[in-house]
Amino acid sequence: MNLLTRTIEMIKPLDKAAMEEVRARQDTLTKPAGSLGRLEELSIQLAGIQGKARPSAEKKAMIVMAGDHGVVDEKVGNWPREVTAQMVQNFLRGGAGINVLARQVGAKIIFVDMGIASDLKPDPQLIVRKVGYGTQNMCLGPAMTAEQAVQALETGINIVGEEADKGLDIVGTGDMGIGNTTSSSAIFAAMTGKSASEVTGRGTGLTDEQLAHKIDVIKRALEVNKPDPSQPLDVLAKVGGFEIGGLAGVMLGAAARRIPVVIDGFISGAAALIATALAPEVKDYIIAAHVSAEAGHPAMLEHMGLKPLLNLDMRLGEGTGAALGIFLAEAAARTLNKMATFAEAGVSEGDEAEK
Repeated sequence: MNLLTRTIEMIKPLDKAAMEEVRARQDTLTKPAGSLGRLEELSIQLAGIQGKARPSAEKKAMIVMAGDHGVVDEKVGNWPREVTAQMVQNFLRGGAGINVLARQVGAKIIFVDMGIASDLKPDPQLIVRKVGYGTQNMCLGPAMTAEQAVQALETGINIVGEEADKGLDIVGTGDMGIGNTTSSSAIFAAMTGKSASEVTGRGTGLTDEQLAHKIDVIKRALEVNKPDPSQPLDVLAKVGGFEIGGLAGVMLGAAARRIPVVIDGFISGAAALIATALAPEVKDYIIAAHVSAEAGHPAMLEHMGLKPLLNLDMRLGEGTGAALGIFLAEAAARTLNKMATFAEAGVSEGDEAEK
């Protein structure tokens, strides 16, 4: 039995007893019942995931995975593939959006080279786990082999497992990879049967003509590869990306360890499509940080039954939305754990106050 199969078998349902205990505590806190809205729902979900009535989100990490895509050869965007490596260098220098927001929320960042098309200078902040030097052009055949798809998933499982061994309450997912909105749109279309035009957005700001070309490229990739929607590994191999597979593995590995996963936008969403198809119970371990401005993202979240916490018209990626989601998860846990109850505060509850 390989690591992927073992991990999937380890994923269990949420702890209903812990969730009920949190629901009961929420009703005793010094506030009108339900007045903290989604924060209350989030605290209940965190309890179910972690299996304890006093969940924590103090030990926070962002896992940001990078990889290149062969489909960039079809000129689907405005940026050359070299930008993937250049942006990762910016991450390592601390100058990107994800660096700023992760510092603000107090989250450690783990950067992983899953398949950048070039070798970066060694850096202690960068974990190099290359599955390959970028995927193949999916318009000409599969993006990767079946073995590489499993390797990408198992790499993600190992990365989050290594972090969990050091102590981890919550993890967020982020990405970097020129061309990855094209791959993510292809995954979404393949998994759901939606048309390429329904699920494809403008990515980094395409013109109408460029968008039409991107849609055509995705249609060609689907026609050439005919990915089987009932086989998520087949979809990942034929039209996916190494970083997308790695992030799906992070989600599986986190769920197996009872760690909540805050996902970012469209790319993380595509990874979640793969992860939840491999193990449906993973969905309960996922927190959708936000709905992005990428055209297909609202439908992607709706398909998985995930309700986003935020709508800020963001479409940067990198895990920026997930960092904000981690902040809200920590706020949910802290209000649950640190607010006084009516009895502790000596405040009359609603029914009693009316007597």
